[in-house]
Amino acid sequence: MPDERPRRWTSRLLAGLTAGRAVVVRAVVVRAVIARVVSAVSVSAVCAAVVAAPVVVAAPAAHAAVPDTLGFALFTPVSVTLPDVWPAGTSVAAVAPGHYAVRFPGQAARGGVVHVTAVNDTPHWCQAEKWTTSGADEIVYVACYKAGGTPDASGFSVLFTSSTGPLPPSPGPVPNRYGYVDAQASGLINSQYNSSGLANGVSHTATGAWLVKLPGLGTPAPRAGSLQATAVNASVPAYCAVANWASTASDQQVKVSCIDRGGSPLDTEFTLSYQYQASLYGGAYPPKYFGYVGNLLSIGPVAGPTDFNSVTGTASNTVTPLVVGQWLVTFPYLAQRPDNVQVTALAGRATFCALTQPWVVSGADTVVKTVACYTVAGTPVDSPFLISDNSAF
Repeated sequence: MPDERPRRWTSRLLAGLTAGRAVVVRAVVVRAVIARVVSAVSVSAVCAAVVAAPVVVAAPAAHAAVPDTLGFALFTPVSVTLPDVWPAGTSVAAVAPGHYAVRFPGQAARGGVVHVTAVNDTPHWCQAEKWTTSGADEIVYVACYKAGGTPDASGFSVLFTSSTGPLPPSPGPVPNRYGYVDAQASGLINSQYNSSGLANGVSHTATGAWLVKLPGLGTPAPRAGSLQATAVNASVPAYCAVANWASTASDQQVKVSCIDRGGSPLDTEFTLSYQYQASLYGGAYPPKYFGYVGNLLSIGPVAGPTDFNSVTGTASNTVTPLVVGQWLVTFPYLAQRPDNVQVTALAGRATFCALTQPWVVSGADTVVKTVACYTVAGTPVDSPFLISDNSAF
């Protein structure tokens, strides 16, 4: 059941397009496919600040009521021209070693959820600390840690979104589904959305463990759609993952687990988002370009209900093993920037997953090279994971 102030997403975006600010990440928003390949880059150290001028872009085509607000950014220290921020004028500022403030102009909202993924060629994870409004803007605070839990400069991919109201109709025979929660350690829900209009539920089942129920979002069993989980903690290092997951005809039942720097179970605030034939921020058709895939390993197959592409349908995204703990993921025909990629571990053990470098465009495809998963000590490990790519268009 939505509990947030209604806002039209388009009006907030247009307001953001006119907000002139000094930025650390320059937005280059395009409507056509960008056919170029970005070279692999190292992101093990982050510049303290890079300043660029804001770029004003033309107004986007009208979107549906979901989401009300949307902001995302790919922060990398070696390039400020990657076109993967939304809206124009988005900025990232380092506030302390490993700690960042991301400002999304015109996207202020009550509630909502944040997801963040580290982008680093050495073992790192990033988490949300908090998010708050500042006038018409939304500010998201991100903290990044190297394996072992020491704060450390890092690239990252971050997404903020807030929704109310119904989803747009699905163009296909199967209705799309979308929901999220921002839950306290006790299970009390700070913010939520469910496209069926029903109320989500969170139960604290043990230290560092919760059961999240998303009623009315039923899909084919045993699993269908995709999930993202993110730790929210401003005091201590924390990582959250999807421990297990079951789809039923009436709901989604998700077990979330969170750990501390040493891999022990940790009670902490967390966010969880669910998507089924809809983008990670809820909209569908538009946006026309989004996809997700689950690398389920021994849990189950990659193809089928956990593999969806808005252009090519099911079972068309690919996950290619490279070495232990690393995979190349390809989303065919989704090369429509700006876009945002998030990844989360799907494991009931002390494991975290990240990206070793920014995703790239190769012809008409979006290529993520690579997804990397680690033990808390930073040792590469083969782990199931869930990954999602979502364009603004």
